[in-house]
Amino acid sequence: MVHWQIFLIAGVVALILEMIVPSMFFLNFAVSGVITAIISLWVTDMTVLVIDFAVIALLSILLLRPFLLKTLKSSKEKETGVKSEYIGQIAKVVHPINKFAGVITIYDERWEARVENDDEIPEGSEVRIIKNDSLIMYVERI
Repeated sequence: MVHWQIFLIAGVVALILEMIVPSMFFLNFAVSGVITAIISLWVTDMTVLVIDFAVIALLSILLLRPFLLKTLKSSKEKETGVKSEYIGQIAKVVHPINKFAGVITIYDERWEARVENDDEIPEGSEVRIIKNDSLIMYVERI
């Protein structure tokens, strides 16, 4: 098997692992495998290629991974639609809220809502949003 094929296969395997375990870790090895496969078109010494693979992977982990993780975190926040601007805002209770269930509306949007204590807030009340956890807003009685 030709050297470039070995590194390209290593890159594809790392890419498949990244799809199975999305951690932004194996993606670095996928990038390293592809770049090393390209380098192996000119360099034929396997020792040099393995060193290139390791150095590129290390640089990718140190330089690319933090950027990818920051981008992933930002896109997840956009994906869930959770906005920090809701914290502290007043919302109206649509369905009674307790520790396990409830619905509020704010800006003509419906959100699942919960209270952190044993309080039960009736329908029609106004509440203040104190925090959010994914798509659930935690509220307190005003």
